[in-house]
Amino acid sequence: MKRLKIFLANVGLRRPTYPLASPPMGILYLAAYLRRHFEADFVLINQREDNIPNDDLLRKIKDFAPDVVGFSSLTPAAHSVPYLTEGVRRALPKALILLGGPHASSFQEAALEGTSADASVPGEGELAFEQILRRHLDGSDFSDIPGVHWRDKDGRVVSNPGRLPYIEDLDSLPFPAYDLIDIKKYWRLQSMPPIPRRKYISLTSSRGCPYHCGWCHRIFGDQFRFHSADRIADEVEHYVKTYGVNDIEFLDDIFNYDPRRVLGFNRELHKRNIRLKIAFPNGVRGDMLTEEVIDSMVDSGTYFCSFALETGTPRLQKLMGKHLNIPRFLKAVEMAVNRGIFANGFVMLGFPTETEEEMLQTIRVATDSYLHTASFFTVVPFPGTQVFRYAQEMKPERLVSLKYDNIDFSLAPVNLSTVPDEVLFGFQRQANRQFFGKPSRIYRIMRDFPQRRRLPYYIPIYVSRVTKDLFKFGKKSSV
Repeated sequence: MKRLKIFLANVGLRRPTYPLASPPMGILYLAAYLRRHFEADFVLINQREDNIPNDDLLRKIKDFAPDVVGFSSLTPAAHSVPYLTEGVRRALPKALILLGGPHASSFQEAALEGTSADASVPGEGELAFEQILRRHLDGSDFSDIPGVHWRDKDGRVVSNPGRLPYIEDLDSLPFPAYDLIDIKKYWRLQSMPPIPRRKYISLTSSRGCPYHCGWCHRIFGDQFRFHSADRIADEVEHYVKTYGVNDIEFLDDIFNYDPRRVLGFNRELHKRNIRLKIAFPNGVRGDMLTEEVIDSMVDSGTYFCSFALETGTPRLQKLMGKHLNIPRFLKAVEMAVNRGIFANGFVMLGFPTETEEEMLQTIRVATDSYLHTASFFTVVPFPGTQVFRYAQEMKPERLVSLKYDNIDFSLAPVNLSTVPDEVLFGFQRQANRQFFGKPSRIYRIMRDFPQRRRLPYYIPIYVSRVTKDLFKFGKKSSV
């Protein structure tokens, strides 16, 4: 079999509204899986890492002259994909061009529109990507690969029914291919936690979620699949020895779904005499945390954790399918903070049918909580989600002018609630002022922030949050 040359790129530039740069986990896991099954040379590029302009990225692809090019992107960065795929097609007319990642999963066959890509892979990518490569090498089309979208010989988009099975045994997967990137570059940048300049590695120890939150893409399905405690410890131990890391950030959607696994991981770390700092920037399921689990997390080295409240109203928790027990959530945040964990929160405003009173209730719940910091986002209807279906049925006019390009989630120009735009966006500013203006919270941030000397760095970000110009949305808020 021919030795392949595969170029994988995570598309998207850093920008003031989203200055973070984390290792490109999707293509790291994909490359690790593919080189187990194919003889291949790889180049992996995270466009966000060095803020590589599109033309420079195309130049790197042309210089490598790959047989296969894969682009992964979030929806706000997907506006670059048509330009990139057209550039690859001109320079390398015989190359196989594939799309994947969250945007391909959300937009399905529409992800191919306006691009020069040959196929799009929604959802979990390893098995589909492998089958596409095998058909390509055999000279076959992709008509028998469930769930993929592809172009036939006449250029028409074909959407195959069904989907490939999810990978049940995640322990069977290889470690992500960190050897294909320079991990030390990320130590100088800020990743998801607001704690830059750390010797860290990002890990994803589980896939899938049994909850049905209305705003979620649910890329990995409804079943919680996970690495065993032993496997997570093996991986952590490997990175400690190979790269000298002392900090791990887990990017799982719901790391604590199985409490026994959390406790087992802690035991394995102690058995191997591994001492770490651990962050959970993507959030845990707060109302599932018990004292025993929180104590185990702290004993493992947890110092930072995000907690996803989303809404402080029981009605919207039920409507949106999250069903968070708010009192238990608040108690878990308090327990975590009292044990030394710096607690960040995720909050959203602008849910379908949300009223002014419910927005105020959410702001009040967040402000009165033990959270150190919080981000107040606008609910954005992405295709394939329950929220998008609501917008199509009840407020289709809101979708006509909605552009996802470089969207700022902290003040997205979309409103699915019952209140006027100026009220919603005014409440977002009010939320930041009330939350961060509380004297006891300012004191606790200064006391508990893991890198206190870097706190002045965040002053401009805070000022930006509470003084955003609302004129572009119409009338200025009087809130």
